[in-house]
Amino acid sequence: MHEMSLMESVIAIVCETARVNGASAIKSIRLDVGVLSHVNPDSLLFCYEAVRRGTIAEYAALEINRIAGEGWCLDCGETVTLDERFGACPDCGGHRVQMTAGDELKIKDMEVI
Repeated sequence: MHEMSLMESVIAIVCETARVNGASAIKSIRLDVGVLSHVNPDSLLFCYEAVRRGTIAEYAALEINRIAGEGWCLDCGETVTLDERFGACPDCGGHRVQMTAGDELKIKDMEVI
């Protein structure tokens, strides 16, 4: 389960950032997770419960925002919704679609005390 190592990294980043900026605790964390990122939000939440214990994020709420898949079709020049990585353009059927959103995993923000 790669979500465990991902969440360990998220907690390390937010805790270090909070400490460097003089915070004593983290109240909330918001993540953006793309639907095409191959990251399971339920697994992230499960892992979060385990890795936050004993850190300044122990009592922080975690919010996961799902980001839709989107791409730019080089064949028809349209921005299109993507339901799968490397899928065909839903407008013209072309296969030259550059993904522009939906594969990210990023810390959007956090609230600290």
